[in-house]
Amino acid sequence: MNKKKKRQTDDFVDDGRVIANMNIDGMPRTIVKRKAFDEFGKTKEKKDSIKLTRKEQWNLFFGTVASHVVIAVALFGSLALFILFCTKVWFK
Repeated sequence: MNKKKKRQTDDFVDDGRVIANMNIDGMPRTIVKRKAFDEFGKTKEKKDSIKLTRKEQWNLFFGTVASHVVIAVALFGSLALFILFCTKVWFK
């Protein structure tokens, strides 16, 4: 009365879809390229690139430079005030 149990075979076929994104920031990417899917299994749509006019590009550039100049002036101004404080008050 030895009956061997039949093993059930899975009918699973890997179709390459990504169910959960396993990418971790700071870790190297996998060698195998996979299609980009969101958390619901739909392919990610490419975003339309923004076309800027020449004037908008210059405004963006000068705005960025102006913000960096303000930060640099604040940094060097605070450094100058610290040195002035050290020479006139602290080290006297």
